[in-house]
Amino acid sequence: MDKIWLRNYPAGVPAEINPDEIASLQAMLERSFAQFADRPAYTLMDRALTYADLDRLSRQFAAYLQKVAGLGHGDRIAIMLPNILQYPVAIAAAFRAGLTVVNTNPLYTPRELEHQLKDSGAKAILIFENFAHTLDEVLPATHIETVIVTGVGDLLGFPKSALVNFVVRHVRKQVPEYSLPGSIGFLEALGKGKFENLQPVPLGHDDIAFLQYTGGTTGVSKGAVLTHRNMVANVLQTEAWMGPSLRTRPSRWCWSPRCRSITSSRCRLPDVHQARRPQRADRESARLPGFVKELGKYPFTFFAGVNTLSMRCSTRLDSIASISARSRSASAAAWRCSAPWPSAGSRSPATR
Repeated sequence: MDKIWLRNYPAGVPAEINPDEIASLQAMLERSFAQFADRPAYTLMDRALTYADLDRLSRQFAAYLQKVAGLGHGDRIAIMLPNILQYPVAIAAAFRAGLTVVNTNPLYTPRELEHQLKDSGAKAILIFENFAHTLDEVLPATHIETVIVTGVGDLLGFPKSALVNFVVRHVRKQVPEYSLPGSIGFLEALGKGKFENLQPVPLGHDDIAFLQYTGGTTGVSKGAVLTHRNMVANVLQTEAWMGPSLRTRPSRWCWSPRCRSITSSRCRLPDVHQARRPQRADRESARLPGFVKELGKYPFTFFAGVNTLSMRCSTRLDSIASISARSRSASAAAWRCSAPWPSAGSRSPATR
């Protein structure tokens, strides 16, 4: 077979990648934690988490999930968060505890949330307090046994954490009343996990990393099974395709909801693997003027986002271009229209 599309590959992009070089996302994370401890990983409201911070916090949360909540290999944990620092901590913790992640849209209605939690069989959920009232309505109908609630300021460090949470709860009044008896706060869970010993749970290519649910536009939302091999292949494909332009200027933005699969496979995980400078995960940047203002603080070389958000940004291209003349932008639509990505060798290619 004449692979004619290879003629259009940019210089430096290989024809194939080898997913077998990394056993799982868990292994990828552990290697990055050890190799890049002092480098920044994520930033929110000018608060940066280093890889060492991510290592420590995710280990504590994983120990809580495993030893206190009693979750075991393959159990599902739903994560219902916006773009805040707790999200990467939770993802890393889930993999370290051998769990499967069920990304959950924070904007789900009670009916949509109930369907996903029941269909996935999730036993635990980490939920943003602004949306806890939605869970309150459906919790008895689900299999959820452990509920962890978090506020936007929880990982911002004192006194900013207390101030931000106070403003969100009592000034802006963005947290509707809810009642979740038996739930625990995220910081309390970290505190309990700190005194537990995490038991390593080896993971391989065939273990399920994510149950990624569709948008439900053609019926009820359906969960797609993404194995660790799927995701490792996606990470290596992203690095192969974008790598030549990012190796010398390793800083980028990813503006996409964390519940979307594109955010894991094209943004968050490749950055963790290669220890690029922080992905910016600022909730306020969801408002376009605020987002452009944030770009001014952190020059970037690559911008990724789902197509609808990228189109909104196109109305401010002059402002964005003036911030970083070196920037390169791409949307999910652009990826879909590009030449085929490096294949995963002789084995079947990973889900894109």
